[in-house]
Amino acid sequence: MTAASPRVGWNVAERSTPIRVLIAKVGLDGHDRGAKVLARGLRDEGFEVIYSGLRRTIDDVVSAAIEEDVDVVGCSILSGAHATLLPKLVAGLRAAGAGNVVVVAGGIIPEADRPSLHEAGIKAIFGPGTTIGEVAAFLRANVSAA
Repeated sequence: MTAASPRVGWNVAERSTPIRVLIAKVGLDGHDRGAKVLARGLRDEGFEVIYSGLRRTIDDVVSAAIEEDVDVVGCSILSGAHATLLPKLVAGLRAAGAGNVVVVAGGIIPEADRPSLHEAGIKAIFGPGTTIGEVAAFLRANVSAA
């Protein structure tokens, strides 16, 4: 598929620039293979992707999201700290005036924890087995035209 060709469920004419995504690894989680695979896959899908690197603080991610003018922050968490870190990330973005940034999460997040994360502002949670295409389709459907 070429960069100029239309994609299923998304009208290229609706947006003049690629969707910008920050893939972030917060806290002490040192597992980033999935984040790197997602970053590469989204680039292949036509997104502009920035990868934060490992062990970033919430403030680091908020600052990077603003500096890079991203549409989406995708936070990969495998450490079990999702219930603490993800709501802080959403709150930090809102406090910094970036409440319009779509925040999604990926990793090992138990079903029981998902409702509170959605209430905190996490728009989607992608677990093991989610395809790059599923993530890309969600982002295209949920990021406003610019």
